Parts: sequence; structure tokens; C-alpha cells
Amino acid sequence: MIADLDGYGELGQKARDPQQATASMPKLPSRLRRLDEILADLPMDDPMLLSELDGYLTAVAVHPQAIDQAAWLPPIWGGGHGEAPPFDDPIDVQMFADMVAARHQEVVRDLARGKPQPLFDIDERNGEVLWEIWIDGFAMGMEAHAEGWDAVPGDGAAMAALSSLRTLVDVAGDAAELDSAEINALCDAAPGLIVADIRTLYAGQVRPDGGAAAVEVAKVGRNDPCPCGSGRKHKKCCAA
Repeated sequence: MIADLDGYGELGQKARDPQQATASMPKLPSRLRRLDEILADLPMDDPMLLSELDGYLTAVAVHPQAIDQAAWLPPIWGGGHGEAPPFDDPIDVQMFADMVAARHQEVVRDLARGKPQPLFDIDERNGEVLWEIWIDGFAMGMEAHAEGWDAVPGDGAAMAALSSLRTLVDVAGDAAELDSAEINALCDAAPGLIVADIRTLYAGQVRPDGGAAAVEVAKVGRNDPCPCGSGRKHKKCCAA
């Protein structure tokens, strides 16, 4: 059985990496803290952080083609199609799969409402949004499910959003062919760009009936929490 992990602390598995030891998520629900901790317990050299998992699940959610859970779930622990999570007890296997599927459903729900809420880590030293961890997970999702992205219309807002996300992937991986000023500007704007881009990409999905995904456009008030996940008010963050 999976051990009771409540005593591991809010940083959970992030504390194993000195470079991420000061990272946390604001007001993280206990169910997500537990998922974060269980991810760290996976028998892997480099298990996903919760923010990475969230980026990965978002890539699955905005993919132009529907991806079966048997295909998108195993790559989280490096498994093949249909492979069960690597826990000895069947109860643990089902619990972990259910927890990840529940987060995936939340991601889809928020996208459908037009108000995605990516799980970004926050640097406790300066309040900086560590969006690079999330975008690394998104890149994993794109790579693991590489086929089908060419279905995104090449001359519309969805393709522009996809190109923007790919640029952020390159920036996070130090592979962007941009000057330092452009990179700094993108880094500052990245949390808000990610929110806008994944919303646009999901809205541009083509359904089997030929229509686009239904998205409820949600207006963010200036005093509402910023949708970038920083924990600050919108007027003092991306709307500033």
C-alpha cells in the first residue's frame, strides 16, 4: 500500500532537488499535495513534479485529437500503452490512476469554462512564477503524443497559440533563437501567455461533428485571483 505521506510537508518531492527546494504552490489542496508526493514515490530516476504533470495533462487536453487514457497515462511513469502504474498493491494502482484522471478532468473542465488554472510553482524567495516547470511537462505531452498536431489550422488563432507555446518550450530549454531582451520579455509574460494560449488552443479543437470545442468565455475581474496561478490579484499581476 502507499504509505501515509501527510508528514512529508508541503514541499513534498520538490525538496529532493536543491534547485527547487524553495518552490511551492499557493493554496494547494490536500488532494493535489498528496498526488505530488505520490509522484515522487514512483520508481523512476526523475519522476514528474506536479507542475510538470499539469503541463503534460494540459497538452493531452488541448490535443487536436482525442487521446485514450490507456495511451496518455503510462508515459507519466515511463510505461507503455495500457501498462498499469508501478505499484505492488492493486488498490494503490487504481488510486493513483484515479487521482491523475481526476486532475485531467479538472483541466478539461476549466478549459471548457474558458478559465484554465495551470498549476505553477512559485519561488518563495521572490514570488516569481516558475512557469518553466509547467512548460516542460507540456513539451513532454507534445512529444509523447506527437501525431495529430498538424490538424491545428495553420492560418488561425489556434496555430498562433501553438507556435507561442512552442516558443516558450524553446525559451525554457535555452533553444530559442531570440536576443536576451526578447527572452526576458517572454519570461515576464509567460504565465499569462500560457493561460491565453491553452484557452485558444482548446477552443480551436475540431470535434467529430466538425464544430469547435465549446468554451465559456470567463471574464477575470481586476480583484480576482490572477489566472496565471501566481496567487496575486489580477490587477497586480498580468493585468498590471
